[in-house]
Amino acid sequence: MASLRSASPKLRNYFGENYIPQVCEALLCGLLVTCPPDPLRYLEERIITIMKNGLESLLWDMCIDPSMKPKIRRLSETYLDQLFGLDDQLMTPELMIKACTFYTGHLVKTHFCTWKDIAKPRIYENHFLAEKMERAMKYHNFRLQKYVFRHWHSYVKGQIEKIKDILLRIKQIYYSTRLITILTKWREKARYKYKKREDELLLKHEVQLKKWRNKIKFNRSGKQSIPPEPDLSEVSLVGEIHECDISLLPERAVLQIFFYLSLRDVVICGQVCHSWMLMIQTSSLWNGIDFSSVKDMITDKYIVSTLQRWRLNVLRLNFHGCLLRLKTLKSVSFCKNLQELNVSDCPTLTDESMRYISEGCPGVLYLNLSNTTITNRTMRLLPRHFHNLQNLSLAYCRKFTDKGLQYLNLGNGCHKLIYLDLSGCTQISVQGFRSIANSCTGIMHLTINDMPTLTDSCVKALVEKCPRIASVVFIGAPHISDCAFKALSTCNLRKIRFEGNNRITDACFKFIDKCYPNISHIYMVDCKGITDASLKSLSPLKKLTVLNLANCVRIGDMGLKQFLDGPVSTKIKELNLSNCILSDVSIVKLSERCPNLNYLSLRNCEYLTDLGITYIVNIYSLVSVDLSGTDISNEGLTILSRHKKLKELCLSECYKITNFGIQAFCKGSLILEYLDVSYCPQLSDEIIKAVAIYCINLTYLSIAGCPKITDSAMELLSAKCHYLHVLDISGCILLTDQMLEHLQIGCRQLRILKMQYCRLISKEAAKKMSSVVQQQEYSSDDPPLWFGYDYKGEPLTEQHDTMPRKDSESTGKDFTYSSEEEAV
Repeated sequence: MASLRSASPKLRNYFGENYIPQVCEALLCGLLVTCPPDPLRYLEERIITIMKNGLESLLWDMCIDPSMKPKIRRLSETYLDQLFGLDDQLMTPELMIKACTFYTGHLVKTHFCTWKDIAKPRIYENHFLAEKMERAMKYHNFRLQKYVFRHWHSYVKGQIEKIKDILLRIKQIYYSTRLITILTKWREKARYKYKKREDELLLKHEVQLKKWRNKIKFNRSGKQSIPPEPDLSEVSLVGEIHECDISLLPERAVLQIFFYLSLRDVVICGQVCHSWMLMIQTSSLWNGIDFSSVKDMITDKYIVSTLQRWRLNVLRLNFHGCLLRLKTLKSVSFCKNLQELNVSDCPTLTDESMRYISEGCPGVLYLNLSNTTITNRTMRLLPRHFHNLQNLSLAYCRKFTDKGLQYLNLGNGCHKLIYLDLSGCTQISVQGFRSIANSCTGIMHLTINDMPTLTDSCVKALVEKCPRIASVVFIGAPHISDCAFKALSTCNLRKIRFEGNNRITDACFKFIDKCYPNISHIYMVDCKGITDASLKSLSPLKKLTVLNLANCVRIGDMGLKQFLDGPVSTKIKELNLSNCILSDVSIVKLSERCPNLNYLSLRNCEYLTDLGITYIVNIYSLVSVDLSGTDISNEGLTILSRHKKLKELCLSECYKITNFGIQAFCKGSLILEYLDVSYCPQLSDEIIKAVAIYCINLTYLSIAGCPKITDSAMELLSAKCHYLHVLDISGCILLTDQMLEHLQIGCRQLRILKMQYCRLISKEAAKKMSSVVQQQEYSSDDPPLWFGYDYKGEPLTEQHDTMPRKDSESTGKDFTYSSEEEAV
């Protein structure tokens, strides 16, 4: 029978479904084993039997007689599957032989190894057991050592940490003991030096006071003052004084000395000797001549001769307040190289004299015509002759009109003008400001004070064509509002000053960090519409150094905190918050955020206490502080004395301080130059004694309203404080003419003297003193009620609410204060 491996799948499926290979296998096995005589008959019978039993129960030995069946187990279902090609497996006889061989070998090996292990004699059992025991002991010892070592390591580590702690504590104790020893020795040495310095100051004070009294004694006796021979203690303190001939110094040093002298002093020096006369003939010494300091004693003839002699060297002339003739003013035209001319407050200055000056001095850069009677004729001369004019002051000149301002655009014009002062010129209208803007487009500094007619329209007209304005000063201009501030936003403002204006609100500061990023000075004094929101708007500024918000009573701690939280706090140098609602919380913030603060004013901040003074001491850069009207006491002054860099202190109307507090402060403030303790009636001569001993470099002293001060205290002041420039003794009712004699001898640098309500000082003595100082205020009336005491110095029993009266008699020369605020 052919193989069916290549037959169709349908045929192969037919064979498999009808069990044809199994039927054939059974029949063939029966024929092969039984070997019947009639095979066809045998096949027919067996086929019938298979049909009866069914194909499902068909076996390969079904057709064999049971007695003839073989005793072997078949390995396959049927061998005919291979014949007919119906097996899908790869099982072949060769593979079956290999499988049987592998199985038999594996079985033999397994049973042989088992038998070998069982049959093998146990010769090495003890040896193996000994090795295992040895390994077990080693492992056990290792575990034990590891356990013990861990405990030992923890113990040693703990001991090391304990030793370290002990050594650290010993070190700390050693360093603490050493530090205590050093500090103890330092404290003893410091106390010794402090006591020695104080003793030396007291001894020096006694020596100088003795010399002073001898000098007064000789002056009163009319004899020439012969200095007594110094004793050993005085020599050790003062040292040997060598005589010095100033003519032997280099010319540059001599000039530097003479530059500090006034015109009168220079003339007096020229009369000393021939060598001094030669020294004052240096041409550079006469580059600047100030005739205003000697206006009451110099003659027109001397002025004319001086100008003729030094006409080529004179660069600066000052005739402030001088009463000059036309001929004298004409002599100014001799100075062809003149650059600065000040003829302010000259009542005799006319348009005619200005014509001569303008024709002869075309190089003038600075011209001050304030408070004169010039008219439009002078205004016409300015653009024609002063082509390089940069600084012009027309303050309080009310006789020129808007037409005169139109002349500024004639000729070459005043296009180089940088500074312009129009204070008090109420006759100028909007048209006048428009004329200024057309001719002076380069203006950078603008000052318009005391001008109630100034409006926002005037400022807008000026700003439209003057974009370079960097600083403005509007004092006494109540009609200026936020609109003017908004108009100025087109300029690059650096300094701005408003004062006494109630129309300015927080809105003007809304965009200040965007419109004025380079602003450095802000003065908003007595502007009631400013609140804490303004300070918050100022906090982003990075170049602000000066902020003055005095009398802005709606500013408090919260606004200052927001202000100091910004970058402006590290740059601020001057801060004035007088009459603001501030407490110690603000001072704490100041000490933390303002490392460069130099000037601080907290006048009338009634919530400030001694605790705040503790934090003021931490502002190491502070030079000047104003604590007037606060609740500071002696304890606060003692704390403030630790600040060794203070040069200016104002304690006016501080009623809790006493002589002890002032003495404690003066002992620690040897470099103090400015002291104001006015209107503190509880103070007496002890404070003057402390000032005379410790603060000999004092230049300003105000003891107004201190009725307990006597002549003996002022004698000490005159004997020691030779650098005093300003002295206010108003209301010191116990002072007499003797005090003025001491001041004339001891305080030769005194320039301003105020002695209002001094009953015991005579008019003759005051008049004599007026020839020594530049400015003097004097009256012999009784103290006003608001001083708080009567003409005897006794406190008033009834409370009076009155304003101070201006009934003083002025008998001196004019004097102008110079400060950074007035230079804006």
